Amino acid sequence: MREAIENHPDITAAQAALRQAREVAAADMSALLPSITGSDSVTRSQTPLAESGQTGSSSLFTLYKTSVPISFTPDIFGGKARGIEADLSYADYQRFQLEATYLTLTANVVTTAISDASYADQIRVTEEQIEGQRQLVALLEQQFALGAVSNADVLTQKAQLAQTVATLPPLQKSRAQNRNQLMAYLGRLPSQDRGEAVPLSNLRLPRDLPVTVPSLLVRQRPDIQAAESQVHQASANVGVATANMLPNVTLSASGGSSALALSGLYGPQSAAWSVAASVTGPIFDAGNLFHTKESKVAALEQSGAKYRSTVITAFQNVADALRAIQSDADLLKAQIEAEKTAAESLKMSQAQFKAGSTTFISVINAEQTLLTARINRVKAQASRYADTVALYQALGGGWWNRIDESPDAEVRPAGVAAIFVPAGALPPQPSPQSN
Repeated sequence: MREAIENHPDITAAQAALRQAREVAAADMSALLPSITGSDSVTRSQTPLAESGQTGSSSLFTLYKTSVPISFTPDIFGGKARGIEADLSYADYQRFQLEATYLTLTANVVTTAISDASYADQIRVTEEQIEGQRQLVALLEQQFALGAVSNADVLTQKAQLAQTVATLPPLQKSRAQNRNQLMAYLGRLPSQDRGEAVPLSNLRLPRDLPVTVPSLLVRQRPDIQAAESQVHQASANVGVATANMLPNVTLSASGGSSALALSGLYGPQSAAWSVAASVTGPIFDAGNLFHTKESKVAALEQSGAKYRSTVITAFQNVADALRAIQSDADLLKAQIEAEKTAAESLKMSQAQFKAGSTTFISVINAEQTLLTARINRVKAQASRYADTVALYQALGGGWWNRIDESPDAEVRPAGVAAIFVPAGALPPQPSPQSN
C-alpha cells in the first residue's frame, strides 16, 4: 500500500495541484497590502541653450534621481477578499481531491489484490480437478484393458478432462491482466512484477464494520467535501463579480530626490514628493459586468445542484454496499453448503458406479457439479471481501484513523486496507469442511 501511495503518478499530480492552488492563494493575498517599489536612475542629457534664452550651442548635464513609489487600493467593496476566499476554497477542493485520490488508489489496490487471490484459488481448484480427472482417465484405461468398463466410459471421461482443461487458460489470462493492473496501481511496469500475492485464506474481515450517521457522512467523504468547496468557491466568485461593478479607489504617494550631482542627491534641496488619489469605475460597458455576474450566479446554482447530487449518490453507495455485504454473507453460506453437498454426491456416485448401480455419466456430472461449486465458493469469498472494501470506500475511507484534519494535513485513508489482518488474529472464516 505504501508503495502505491509513494509511486503512483496520480498521487504526485494531485499533490502538485494542491501546492499550486495554495501558492496562487498566497500570491493573491498580497493585493490586500500596499505595493512599495524602489527606483534609481541616472540620465545623461543635452539640451539646446536657446530653450533657456542663453547663447551657445547646447547644455550637457547628468541628472540623478531616486524615488520610492507607494500604491494602495483599499478593498472597499470586498472584491479582493472574496477573490482570496475563492482561491482558498479551490485549495480546499484540491486537498479533498488529493484525499479522494488516496482513497480510490488504496481501495483499488486492495480490491485488485483480492481479485488476484480469487483467480489464484480458482486456478488451483481447476488444476486439482484436472489432476484428479487425469488420474481417473488412467484408471479407466486400465479397467478398459481388463474389460471392466466400456470404451465409451473412457472417451466420456477424456472429454470431461478436455473441457476442464479448456477452462484454465481464461483464468490464467484474467489473472495475468489483473496482475498488470495491480502493477500499474503500484507504479510499476508489468515486467517489474515480483510475484507478491496474498492468499485468499489469509484474508480476514474486520471484527466490526464502521457505522456512521447521515450528518457525519457528509463530513467523511472527500467527494462531498470537494463539492462543498466548489459551492463555496462559486459563492465567492459571485462576490468578486459584484464588486467589479463598483468603483475602485487608488491611493498613491512617492518620495525621493533628484540632483545634477551624485553628492547632492540626498541634500534637503533635492527632495521631491507627491500624493495622489484616483477613483475609477465603469460607466458604460454594454452589460458586460452585469452578465458576468449573472453567469457566476448560474454557476453557483449549478455547483449547489451538483453538491446535492453528490450527497444523494453517497447515500446510495453506502446503502448498496451494506446490502451487498448482507447478500454476500448469505451467498457464501449457501455456496459452502453447496460445495459440501457436491463433494458428498461425487463420493456417492463413485461408490455406486463401482458397485454397478449407476452409469459413469452420473460420475461425470457429479465431478462437474463439484468443480462449479468450488469455483463459486471462491468467487463468493472474494466478493464478500471486495464489497467490504466498497463499504469502507463509500464511508470515506480511513476517516476514523485521522490524526489531524487541518487544511495542511495530507490525510491518507488507511481504513480500506483494514481487511488485511494477520491470519489467526481473527476467528477463521467458514470452510466447506466446517459444520
